[in-house]
Amino acid sequence: MKVLKRTFYVSLALIIMLGLATNLILRQDKFGKLPKGERLERIKKSPNYKDGAFQNIHHTPALSEDASYPAMMKEFFFGDKKRNSPADKIPSTKIDLFSLDKSENVLVWFGHSSYFMQLDGKTILVDPVFSGAASPFSFAVKAFDGTDVYTTDEIPEIDYLFISHDHWDHLDYETILNLKPKIKNIFCGLGAGAHFEHWGFDIDKIHEEDWNTKVELEEGFEIHFTPTRHFSGRGFKRNPSLWTSYVLKTPNTQIYIGGDSGYDTHFKEIGDKFGTFDLVILENGQYDRSWKYIHMMPEEVLKAAQDLNAKRLFPVHSSKFALANHAWDEPLTKVSSLNQDLENPFSLVTPIIGEKVEIQNLNQSFKNWWEELE
Repeated sequence: MKVLKRTFYVSLALIIMLGLATNLILRQDKFGKLPKGERLERIKKSPNYKDGAFQNIHHTPALSEDASYPAMMKEFFFGDKKRNSPADKIPSTKIDLFSLDKSENVLVWFGHSSYFMQLDGKTILVDPVFSGAASPFSFAVKAFDGTDVYTTDEIPEIDYLFISHDHWDHLDYETILNLKPKIKNIFCGLGAGAHFEHWGFDIDKIHEEDWNTKVELEEGFEIHFTPTRHFSGRGFKRNPSLWTSYVLKTPNTQIYIGGDSGYDTHFKEIGDKFGTFDLVILENGQYDRSWKYIHMMPEEVLKAAQDLNAKRLFPVHSSKFALANHAWDEPLTKVSSLNQDLENPFSLVTPIIGEKVEIQNLNQSFKNWWEELE
């Protein structure tokens, strides 16, 4: 009996200590804040918010019907991770973003889903992650060797910062704090503004909106908040803020900023509504059949680009972090191969990190750089 009591009290003490430690960790600024007060009241009026959380347009289970959390965790931690990360250094180049000619419409990719654009004189940054890790802890989900060639010091003043959702590989606390003096305007889904306000940003700079909302800016710029099929959350609470994609209209271009999304009807609906896109930027990587509803497989990326009436397709969400069990180069290998099988292949944008992409140059070509690496 004494042994049982001792075991019980030791176990109870460990559980209490673990709970206190977890609470202390989650209270760190990097985890942001949940919406409350006026922000939460506004959220409750959204047609996309129900039962205390944001919802996708259609039923979206976290795992597919034939998957289970125990099997997925076993595969993730103990499965074959052959070539999950590259053996070689990821290639890159570097241009001076401060010295760009204001007349140039260009894009520069930083790996995964982070990229800089200059469009009709405006500077734009999307989902920047420069801290070297896609997690709350610097030792976990580390960036591949060679992918962190740019630092926040090398980013110019940003007119428009777009955040697709608040996951760690898209909203990086350290990066955002370092860029804070340079950011003029932030665009994010409903609820995500709570993070930025907690981190000391002027509330007048934060534009958080619901899907199917239009924001008109100066000089012919329009931003449309459009649906994706995904989820959100930086702690244990799921879906407290809205994940979103964007249609960005400038005086001379129309671009789709996709964020993360599983395939669904929203791509066709956006394409029907907005017509042809000069460039669509879609996630292609960190996928698995076990979570096929929240991340697209390569063949679905091409279908989504067709739905969106894309002139050019830029597949992102790969080549920087290992968040799935596929080989690190599989996303680009597959989407390129499948694209060639199409009756009307897309002009694929596949730059190395730091390479200048000429947004309106449909004839610009890129090397299959990943084929040269192990």
